[in-house]
Amino acid sequence: MIIIYLEKQKGELLMNNTISVLNQTVADLYTARIALHQLHWYMRGAGFMVWHPKMDKYMDAIDGTLDEMSERLITLGGQPYSTLTEFLQHSKIEELPGQFKSVEDSLARVIDIFSYLTELFQAGLDVTDEEGDDVTNGLYADAKGDFEKTIWMLSAELGLAPQLANKEA
Repeated sequence: MIIIYLEKQKGELLMNNTISVLNQTVADLYTARIALHQLHWYMRGAGFMVWHPKMDKYMDAIDGTLDEMSERLITLGGQPYSTLTEFLQHSKIEELPGQFKSVEDSLARVIDIFSYLTELFQAGLDVTDEEGDDVTNGLYADAKGDFEKTIWMLSAELGLAPQLANKEA
C-alpha cells in the first residue's frame, strides 16, 4: 500500500505535526543562534581566547541545521518562520539581556540551550516516526547526535558528566 503524505485534504496539509515541529525547530534554532552570538560577545575570563572562536563554530553548526530544517519544511509544503517577530513569538528559548559572564557561565548557557534543542529534536523524531517521514526523521537523528556530542564536550570542559534529556537513570 502506498500512502501519499503530502496530498491536500480539505485545504490542510497532511503531516501537520511534522510541519509544526519543523517550524518550532526553525524558531528555536534561530533564537539559539542569536543567544550564542550574544555569549560570543559577552564572555570574559580564562579560556576566552579558546572559547570565543569556538562559539563561531557552534553558530555555524546551528546555521547548517537551521537551513536543513527550513528547506525540509518548504519541501513538505510548509512555510518556515522567517521574521524576527515570528522567531521570538514562537521560540521557547528565553531571551536574556546582554551582560558579561565568565567563560564557565557562558558554557553552561550553551549546554542549557543545546539540551533544550536535543529535547526538541527528540520530539521531532517521535512525530516524524509516527507520521512515517524517514527523511525528516534522519535530519532530527543527525542533529540530535551532533548536539549531544557537543553537550558531552562542554560538560567535560566544566568537569561535569553530560546531562542528556533521555538518559536512563
